[in-house]
Amino acid sequence: MASNASSPLIGLTTYVEQASFGFWDLPSAVLPGVYLDGVTAVGGTPILLPPATTWEAAHLSGLDGLIVVGGADIDPARYGAARDPATGPARADRDAAESDLVALALKTGLPLLGVCRGLQMLNVVLGGTLHQHLPDVVGTTDHVPRLGTFGEVGVRIAEGSRLAGILGEQVDVRCHHHQAIDRLGEGLVPVAWAADGTVEAVELPGETFCLGVQWHPEMDVDRRLFAALVEEARR
Repeated sequence: MASNASSPLIGLTTYVEQASFGFWDLPSAVLPGVYLDGVTAVGGTPILLPPATTWEAAHLSGLDGLIVVGGADIDPARYGAARDPATGPARADRDAAESDLVALALKTGLPLLGVCRGLQMLNVVLGGTLHQHLPDVVGTTDHVPRLGTFGEVGVRIAEGSRLAGILGEQVDVRCHHHQAIDRLGEGLVPVAWAADGTVEAVELPGETFCLGVQWHPEMDVDRRLFAALVEEARR
């Protein structure tokens, strides 16, 4: 059973990268600490989930919520597309693990927040597709001005949406993505847009908390998205 404690257990996906620590330089399961800060600051307890197993429903039964974090491009083969030259190398272990986790969260009703790649994975799991290089679509690099930096993007949020209830109908966000939703996955509703028309957030209607944002709330002092997930997990 899930914890039902005052500090809900929130699973966060991780990914394998070469990392240096102490005397060692080894492939390691890693996650930027800002995600941990975002969860703990609003009363949650983070649980790190490595891309190293075939996930099953029983594995998630101890969690109260799930955050699928940002990162590398999803293999376009997963949504039936040829690889664009701008698309990054495939990360088969991560794609498989996160696809399983998202599908299980949807099946079991586990509260879910997708961040950047996490939104894209939610869309792909539900049968949607991605624009593989957004500058070719919208004609600007506003969403990723250069590698290692965040774009500042104004976002309009749909009135009456779950997201608007959390953030209001207008918010400035920090983006770092060169891909974005093309065809929506089954059941997903777009609820936020940049001025260039890029879909910046989606929801799955219903009582279960299922929300994806294309921006990076972990990089902001505004913790309302994390707080909304943790509060839903607590219930």
